[in-house]
Amino acid sequence: MQPTPNDLPELLYIYDAYCGWCYGMSPVMQRVQANFAGSLTVAVLSGGMLAGERAESIGAGWGYIVGAMPQVEQATGVRFGEAYKQLGEAGSYFQDSEAPGRALYVVRQLDAQGRVLDFAHEVQLALFERGEDLNDARTYGPLVQALGLDVPEFSRQFELPETGAAVRREFEAVGRIGVQGFPTIILRAGSQGYVLSRGFQPYDVFARNLEQALAQVAEEQGD
Repeated sequence: MQPTPNDLPELLYIYDAYCGWCYGMSPVMQRVQANFAGSLTVAVLSGGMLAGERAESIGAGWGYIVGAMPQVEQATGVRFGEAYKQLGEAGSYFQDSEAPGRALYVVRQLDAQGRVLDFAHEVQLALFERGEDLNDARTYGPLVQALGLDVPEFSRQFELPETGAAVRREFEAVGRIGVQGFPTIILRAGSQGYVLSRGFQPYDVFARNLEQALAQVAEEQGD
C-alpha cells in the first residue's frame, strides 16, 4: 500500500523572500521536491526576516548585501540583476517581509498542486532579477496567472486583514521553533524534527543528508 501525502515526512523550507541565500537555495529545493517525490512532501514557511520592527529600507543594509552578492552567486549559481542593483543603490525601496508573506500564504490556500515552492522562487526572481516591488500586490498578478490561479481572488485575499494576521502568526511560529537564520530546513516525521540545514547547501550535500535522515526515520518507525 502506497503512503498518502499525509503519511509522508514533511520537509519544512523556512525562507524569506528578501533572503539572498534563500534565493540560491530555492532551486536546490525545487530539485529536491522533484527527485524525492513520493518520499516526502515540501512545505514553505515565510520567516519574517524583515518584518515588524526589522522592516527597513534597502539602503540600510546595502553595504552588506553588495559584499554578499558575489559569494551567493559563486556558491549557488543564481544571478542578481541590474534592476535589483539599481534598486539597492537608490536606497529608498522599503523591505517588509509581510507583503511577500501574504502572497505566499494566499497561493498556499488557492493552489492544490504543490506549486508553492515554485511560486516562492518566482517571487525571488521578481525582486532579485527584475527589481520589482514586492510591496505592490500587482507584482504578483503575472506570477499567480502563470499558475492558472484566480488573480482577482488572489488580490482579494491578499488585502484581507485576516491574511495579515495569519502571516504574522506564521512569523511567530517560526520564531517559536528556534529559527535564527535563513534558510533553515527541517525534516518533520511524526513528532520528531531533524534540522538538515541552516544556510545554503549544494544539492549533492543536501540530498545525501536528507537520504540519511529519511533512513533514520524509517528505522525509528520500524519500516
